[in-house]
Amino acid sequence: MRTKGSILLIALVLAVVARPGLAQPKPAASLQDEMHSKLAAQLDRAADELHGVMGFAIKDLTSGEAFYRNADLVFPTASSIKLTVLLELERQDQDGKLSLREMHTIRHSELPTGDTDPILHMLGDGTATMTLRDIATFMVVLSDNGATNILIDRAGMDNVNAEIARVGLKQTRLRRKMIDIEAAREGRENVSTPRELSELLEIIHGGRALDAAHTKDYFDLISQPKDSLFNKALPPDVRIADKPGTLDAVRCDAGIIEIPGRPFVMTVMTTYLANSEEGERAVKEVARTVYDYFARLGASSPYGRMISEK
Repeated sequence: MRTKGSILLIALVLAVVARPGLAQPKPAASLQDEMHSKLAAQLDRAADELHGVMGFAIKDLTSGEAFYRNADLVFPTASSIKLTVLLELERQDQDGKLSLREMHTIRHSELPTGDTDPILHMLGDGTATMTLRDIATFMVVLSDNGATNILIDRAGMDNVNAEIARVGLKQTRLRRKMIDIEAAREGRENVSTPRELSELLEIIHGGRALDAAHTKDYFDLISQPKDSLFNKALPPDVRIADKPGTLDAVRCDAGIIEIPGRPFVMTVMTTYLANSEEGERAVKEVARTVYDYFARLGASSPYGRMISEK
């Protein structure tokens, strides 16, 4: 004969088992789905733990697999906006409106004051003459703001924004020159979204913005070694075509990572950072985690076996 206590215990066990909230998690539809879910959780954890706001847009250019977080929020781009200036320069060279071989003499009067890293300002006033492509190299490799302002003047800010609109981006805008503090105080910040910066690079990479020669030149320029967060996070033999951005309380990077047979585009943007170094660590953590994931997929069979000679 059951005691009243044993009956209550059985009833409690049955009630717990029947609670829908404690049901077993739905099994993954495939091994790849399980891998995707784990990476998505890791990325969300990195964003949740950041003392600030993070957004990212990551897409495998082979399979279309993607990961998004706050991808349509508008962030300050910092120097990542220079990707759009370079696009317009390449387009105008392609259309014959200017030549990247055109020579330009650097004048101190055209360089911004208050720059903390003024590479061109270190040269003599009017003593250095170089091609527009050389100046573009200063812009994307050393992120020289004076070089950027020279190129914005030469290409035209309105033309840069018209090209941004032409390729289909709605939230990305070049609103001011570099180191224009008054414009920033007025709210004229250079902006984009994680999704749009990734789409910009995907469009160019796919040959939908420039012809083959100018597409190659665009990526040759932004693939030059630079002090970027993605370059710091990933192995030195990986080809990284990116442009980072840095402002007070803002850290971002956007680029295409060329894993053999598995290239992917990745934009990670952070703002409202309580600590800029923490923001840098978070961007690098995301980059490493995503790279490891796609590198593993690229080297594996559909069943997860690493393919080797053994």
